[in-house]
Amino acid sequence: MAKLSILRYPDHRLYTVAQPVQSVNERIKRLVADMAETMYDAPGIGLAATQVDEHIQLLIIDITEEHNDLRVFINPVIVSSDGSAVHEEGCLSVPGIYDKVTRAEKITVTAMNLAGDMFTLEAEGLMAVCIQHEMDHLLGKVFVEYLSTLKQSRIKNKLKKRVLETM
Repeated sequence: MAKLSILRYPDHRLYTVAQPVQSVNERIKRLVADMAETMYDAPGIGLAATQVDEHIQLLIIDITEEHNDLRVFINPVIVSSDGSAVHEEGCLSVPGIYDKVTRAEKITVTAMNLAGDMFTLEAEGLMAVCIQHEMDHLLGKVFVEYLSTLKQSRIKNKLKKRVLETM
């Protein structure tokens, strides 16, 4: 396994729409393992392949504190959603920035697992938020795009300033 570099907002590659995974092969399995190591080390609870500059429809999630329930979603599709709820979100591609985002309260998603089998998952709460957040990455969208233009501009400036301070 290897830790991967996480793209940082506003990197233009984060806006790339991911392509479907054609088959679950050794390359995909290795990528999932590397993504898991990267996510746990960050630390985070979700990571989309787009964030590590792999533009395929693959995301991983583990919302447990023990890091013992890694969920893999390949070619995920939200087939139904219900209600709405506001949650504070953060993102490994937008480090240190958190804000409130409105998303569906409950969702049903279908996807393929690492064995190549299709599954359906009904999710609510943190799991539903995380799935929607990571699926946005596959569509080339970052959570800050739900915020006002003024907030987006402030976030970009704050992150640029951080980069300059580390040079």
